[in-house]
Amino acid sequence: MKKAILIIILLVFVVGGFFGFKFYNKYYGNNIEKDGYVLIPHNANFKQILDSAAKYVDDKESFEAVAKEKDLEKSFKAGRYHFQKGLGNSNLVNMIKAGNQSENSFRIGDFGDMYQMVGKVTKKTELDSLQFVQDLNAIAEEKGYSNAEDLKKYFFIDTYNFFWTVTPKEFFKKFDDQYNEFWNSERKAQEQQSGLTRDQIYALASIVYKESGGKKDEMRTIAGLYLNRYRKNMKLQSDPTVIYAINKQTNFKEQIKRVFYKHLKTMSPYNTYANKGIPPGPICIVDKNSVDAVLNAEKNDYIFMCADPARFGYHKFTASAEQHAINAKAYQDWLNSKNIK
Repeated sequence: MKKAILIIILLVFVVGGFFGFKFYNKYYGNNIEKDGYVLIPHNANFKQILDSAAKYVDDKESFEAVAKEKDLEKSFKAGRYHFQKGLGNSNLVNMIKAGNQSENSFRIGDFGDMYQMVGKVTKKTELDSLQFVQDLNAIAEEKGYSNAEDLKKYFFIDTYNFFWTVTPKEFFKKFDDQYNEFWNSERKAQEQQSGLTRDQIYALASIVYKESGGKKDEMRTIAGLYLNRYRKNMKLQSDPTVIYAINKQTNFKEQIKRVFYKHLKTMSPYNTYANKGIPPGPICIVDKNSVDAVLNAEKNDYIFMCADPARFGYHKFTASAEQHAINAKAYQDWLNSKNIK
């Protein structure tokens, strides 16, 4: 009798363990075959969610069963979800239902215009570029500007994190907040002392950024040089402004490695060889260092600068037209020797 009871108890444990293991495995055991990110748009249906998940889950049937039990079809949140090894079906479904999506990194570079930036950004968002631009245009109009291009000064070169479902309004708010934080009382005082408008500061900062190649150690020197030219009522004569003027006319489809005399005749308010003064707006998105370089420009007597072939990415500065001619010839000879056209 005792033996029979022991056998029954053992069978109960075995059967219970079997079903317990199946239960655990169905809900909590690892069901990821390979790591990846599942994108679920707002208008997704249940089949689309299952199809997207199928690329990464091991047991598709158990994932579908748990998803149905938890009513995922009627209760999911759009997003970019990280399916990583170790997660079970219950974890995965709960993650999607709760909207615990993973952020993506966005690199804001020295884009020539906002439409270039939007084209890059929207590759990592749910919205297409046309909708994104339209919404940014609306934001610009609310601020009293003409279109999204006038928002360029609100952005700084850096890497930022956003969700795949970020809206243009949410996206811009991050930069609007950063812009307002950047322009603290100290910088506003420097702005007043500079005698420049904020638009002029950004336009000059964009020239400084392009001329310096983003190298912080030359920025203040370059800013001082261009302010000298501006205050002497001289043309700024910055090659990057010519390149920008041409790119703007060709929708940034032309690659210019070397500025020739023919380029200097380009008709554009941004061409500082054709026009005196600071351009009407920035020729690229800038970084904070270049704006600070304009606000804290070096006090020097430089009027001319020329790329230094002996120190790639750096320049030779001088107040002498004769010395500049020597520097310019050395640089042109170097370009010719490298067959750069």
